Amino acid sequence: MTKLFGLIGYPLTHSFSKKYFSEKFEKENIQDHHYELFEIKEASEFLQIIRQNPNLQGLNVTIPHKQSVIPLLDVIDEAAAKIGAVNVIKVLEDGRTKGFNSDYFGFKQSLEQWPVFDKNYLNALILGNGGAAKAVKVALQDLGISYQLVSRTKAQNQLSYQDLSEEIIRDNRLIINTSPVGTFPNIDDSPDIPYQFLTSKHLLYDLVYNPLQTQFMAKGIAQGASAINGLPMLHFQAEKAWEIWQTP
Repeated sequence: MTKLFGLIGYPLTHSFSKKYFSEKFEKENIQDHHYELFEIKEASEFLQIIRQNPNLQGLNVTIPHKQSVIPLLDVIDEAAAKIGAVNVIKVLEDGRTKGFNSDYFGFKQSLEQWPVFDKNYLNALILGNGGAAKAVKVALQDLGISYQLVSRTKAQNQLSYQDLSEEIIRDNRLIINTSPVGTFPNIDDSPDIPYQFLTSKHLLYDLVYNPLQTQFMAKGIAQGASAINGLPMLHFQAEKAWEIWQTP
């Protein structure tokens, strides 16, 4: 029987996951494996996917279900529980589902391998406060990098975009976009930050990877900043997901 894997989220038109795993199966001659996209608006619909596909081995989870899927799972990995978000689901041999987080690994690994990255001279702004941001927060904590959250509304321990002054931008030279703003097909959109205050000392990390250069990145590069997209993170977290699915 073909072993089935897939991705749940909404929308999925931007995702490279199916292409990545399909090419992996072909390149590594992994036979009788198939990867499918399951576009679902409500996290609870994933239970129906489990029931309808007895050959399902595992799922990736993307926006907007990384947090809402947690109560629907039978078991949560300790690290994923600490992060508070799940982006990998493994279907266990007894049919139970277990949630993991590979975003943490993917983000941390790709950040540390970025040639211009030096944790000793950086404070960070995290744009967005969803499931991906939770993994980014824990990774930055483990790297010893202080950060501030930025979202559309001001809250305790959270700045709004309107709060971003020249001083704040100057003092936080690593800016990470964890929101979906700028994702295909809305490629002309960008997070509402004061780009005019960016300098050649700034590093912009956009978790978005479609398009490969987002407006967030382009506006930073225009100010002399260094910028990277989320494709390396996708590759690292995908391989971590594969490892999770293959581990007994």
